[in-house]
Amino acid sequence: MGHRVTCFGELLLRLTASGRERLMQTGHFDVHVGGAEANVAVSLARFGHPVSMVSTVAGNDLGEAAVGELRRHGVDTAFIDRAAGRMGLYFLSTGAVRRPSQIVYDRAGSAFAEADLAARDWAATLTGCEWFHVSGVTPAIGLNGAGASQRAVDAALAAGAKVSFDGNYRAQLWANWDGDGPAILRGLLEAATLAFINERDISLILGEAIAGRDAAYAAAFEQFPRLEYIAATTRTQYSVDHHAIEAELATRDGHWRSRSHELVGIVDRIGGGDAFAAGVLHGLLSGMANDQLIEFAAAASALKHSIPGDFNLASIADVEDAIGTENLDVRR
Repeated sequence: MGHRVTCFGELLLRLTASGRERLMQTGHFDVHVGGAEANVAVSLARFGHPVSMVSTVAGNDLGEAAVGELRRHGVDTAFIDRAAGRMGLYFLSTGAVRRPSQIVYDRAGSAFAEADLAARDWAATLTGCEWFHVSGVTPAIGLNGAGASQRAVDAALAAGAKVSFDGNYRAQLWANWDGDGPAILRGLLEAATLAFINERDISLILGEAIAGRDAAYAAAFEQFPRLEYIAATTRTQYSVDHHAIEAELATRDGHWRSRSHELVGIVDRIGGGDAFAAGVLHGLLSGMANDQLIEFAAAASALKHSIPGDFNLASIADVEDAIGTENLDVRR
């Protein structure tokens, strides 16, 4: 496939308490590499798309291990810098029964947060790029991330690339500094062709309460003339391990909804939204019809719930199989 996607964000190490333990219950952790944009990059690479990751990691063994994990899944890591400092971390306690999962961030002062990301030669970095993907997590990290995100999307537009923006509002991160989250995210959304947002994100960015998803979509299309696609999922939670998700795609001319996926016995829901984003981008890059695209993206998100870690390690064939089949016999 002759398309190229560039993803920009922080590579993280995720430390998950063993089994269903609470954090520090025994002090044992499983370690995975992740991060919102990196999750999208890995999934797209596994779908066969040439994709690059732009980031900064700690110049030590932990940083090299994180870069190596992306490279192992086919992501181009040439634009990942090394710098003095530490890797950003987050800790996950997986919920059980009626106890929800809990995340604790430890990202302040990371090599990525402290890097002068805006000083990058974004024009050179984005040469040949067709889609540039960034999320609201990156500007929430701090002033450097916010400035670099805006400079990057401006450079993407100048290079003729389309911008994919995932709202991903993280209140814990925005609370750590004095950035104006809604205003900063609005600047990114103004550049976007594709946005992964819902009525809560739109109300936050526009600074007004909008009742109903359809009304929110209409307001976003009116306020942001570059915007062509809005994609979102709806999740119903019956217990920690039993959810149902469905997805929708809206354009200025139409609205498409996927089938509902019943998810019983969830293994790991982290990264489900990023798997959905990668599924939508894959559909657009592959020229899928909108009804096919949203079914593929919803199935990709559903499939991620069966895979431990942040990355969706599914292939196109895996996702296509998950769209319609109810046959769960062992594949031999």
